[in-house]
Amino acid sequence: MLLSQILLCVACFVLTESKTKNIYRQEVRKFPDQMLFGSATAAYQIEGAWNEDGKSENIWDRLSHQDPCRITECHTGDIAANSYYSYKRDVEMIRELGLDFYRFSLSWTRILPTSFPDKINEKGVEYYNNLINELLTYNIEPMVTIYHWDLPQKLQELGGWANPHIVDWYTDYARVVFELFGDKVKYWFTINEPRQICDMGYGTAVFAPLLNESGYADYLCSKHILLAHAKAYHLYNDEYRSKQGGTIGIVISASWLEPESDEHTEAAEDARQFEWGIYANPIFSEKGGFPEVMKQKVALKSMIQGFPRSRLPEFTPEEVEFVKGTSDFFGLNHYSSSFVYRNESVYGYHREPSLNDDVSVISYEDSSWEGYHTKMVPWGFYKLLTKIREDYDNPPILIAENGYDSLRSLKDDDRVKYYRQYLDAVLDAIEEGSDIIAYTAWSLMDSFEWVRGYNVRFGLYEVDYESPERTRTPRKSAYVYKEIARTHTLDHNYEPDISVPLSIDEGH
Repeated sequence: MLLSQILLCVACFVLTESKTKNIYRQEVRKFPDQMLFGSATAAYQIEGAWNEDGKSENIWDRLSHQDPCRITECHTGDIAANSYYSYKRDVEMIRELGLDFYRFSLSWTRILPTSFPDKINEKGVEYYNNLINELLTYNIEPMVTIYHWDLPQKLQELGGWANPHIVDWYTDYARVVFELFGDKVKYWFTINEPRQICDMGYGTAVFAPLLNESGYADYLCSKHILLAHAKAYHLYNDEYRSKQGGTIGIVISASWLEPESDEHTEAAEDARQFEWGIYANPIFSEKGGFPEVMKQKVALKSMIQGFPRSRLPEFTPEEVEFVKGTSDFFGLNHYSSSFVYRNESVYGYHREPSLNDDVSVISYEDSSWEGYHTKMVPWGFYKLLTKIREDYDNPPILIAENGYDSLRSLKDDDRVKYYRQYLDAVLDAIEEGSDIIAYTAWSLMDSFEWVRGYNVRFGLYEVDYESPERTRTPRKSAYVYKEIARTHTLDHNYEPDISVPLSIDEGH
């Protein structure tokens, strides 16, 4: 074999290894010039002012106030990072980081306190206009999530996402925000992470509203979310796009599910379809509708269990066409990966009926993976990005969340390592043809992390919850992310001087 061939084989081996293990090349790598960098938050997690200036109760207000407590250490989002009163500092932080955009969500009950458009809360509108205007003053693109989990409690009492009427309730809300903010907002996300809403809120008692009716309510929720998203998309496309000139899509959370061995390849693919194919397939696949494997498995299980029809609701042919193609980009949230297997031990492992019993797999994280709650598995991110490219004809991918939780510390080297390795994976996917248009770090600052309260920290900025001002202080990861955004390069050897205060660069 020629020396050049040997070297080529070695290079290929190293590259292959980098995509299956946490081994990454150390040279400085360049991102496309047009790629955008930003950070994200969500309304309930940072705003506070939970019942002030006309805002009414949402399902997380209700859950966090329950007795006994359902949130770690009885934490609530009542004050959170106090961003309702500190939005100018939030924008200043984005300026310090030199980011292209800020992704944040709107609170439905802050804008529509009755849940319906019969009454618009001017104070809530003023808050969001102030935030958007502050961003635009400094050439920061506002990217707005219309719905990020905080459903009005009033609508939940009417059935929430299990009630088919919510398709119209949500669309009415979307129309209001298009009218109010569409002249300034050019990036819209309809719904954030439908899996977490449906599987973890309606299927299990993990998130609000704690319905715990898997195999029924989670599937109803999934169908109604897809129809609500599609109706809002068509509303924007038909009535607002031509005069407002924006873009709109959904955000799907997806972990990478890796087969434990070759014999479990089918099990892993089934798990992917039940976890995120349920939302991606109806929008991005050529055929549309729920994945075939879901329809077959749920129908068979339902028949065996004595149901007269499948527990998975069907889309009519008209609904299939209505949902297909309703996203200008693939909004993707990703954090980590798992191994998957299926053998005789899986039968009876999950309660039945349930989504987990329908798919009948077992997943687990490798004990060697680094991480606190979020495990570092960058090769899983690469495989996920590759699969989206291959399965859905290479849609534009807008990475809407990617981040790492760690213990409270300003010298967060573990988070720095996570971001660098995952951005390496992004670059690997881009080099192979994936159309990745933006990357969003979760999150701009520490926030209320749902049932884990404030004990888990994802922020580029640390929030001092003991301080009345909720003082924000940049972590080492903020310095590193700023350099990545500023130079559009990834340099594993860059070491910032965190003793020097993070400042706003001239011109941004």
